[in-house]
Amino acid sequence: MQKAVAGQQRADHLLIAEMVTPGSRVLDVGCGDGALLKLLAETKGVDGRGVELSREKVNLCVKSGLSVIQGDADSDLKDYPDGAFDFAILSLTIQATRDPKTVLANLLRIGKHAIVSFPNFGHWRVRAALLLTGRMPVTPNLPEPWYATADAHLCTIKDFVDLVALVDAEVEEAVAFNSQGKRLPIRTSLSLQNLFGEKAVFKLRRRA
Repeated sequence: MQKAVAGQQRADHLLIAEMVTPGSRVLDVGCGDGALLKLLAETKGVDGRGVELSREKVNLCVKSGLSVIQGDADSDLKDYPDGAFDFAILSLTIQATRDPKTVLANLLRIGKHAIVSFPNFGHWRVRAALLLTGRMPVTPNLPEPWYATADAHLCTIKDFVDLVALVDAEVEEAVAFNSQGKRLPIRTSLSLQNLFGEKAVFKLRRRA
């Protein structure tokens, strides 16, 4: 029986948890404070490992009993063997990497499946802010000014779909959602999801 998880959970974490198979081997890249690893351990009984750039957050994870090491998605994923995990996860982090294409390719190599969530720069609030102010937007979804943000490669849902094709992967499941967690399944037409989805979660695999 799955354990109940207390507290408020991020909408993308809940979506990711639904996509992960119980008892699977999981690598969470950019795991932050370990909230997703905890959720997956408690609800899916996964064998979870984490990689996090911040030493402070690594220490917090280790104190919580999580198996997390310090590492950089851009430089350290190459050291992991092919197919080492069932799922390689990158939640709200790919836009902060220096080379998103290589990072995504490594996720697909390391895991039988890759799950990626990211903020959607094509959301209507972002478009409206650019149109009306002529400046880089600051929104609840993108709260930092352009000079302080770690987001080096912001993209839209359509952009990410193009990247998926570029690394020769296929989409198994994809969902966009707003700040309240309302879901918009991503299918053939991307226009509505690209306009109204504040964030998106994609479950991917390498093409056979």
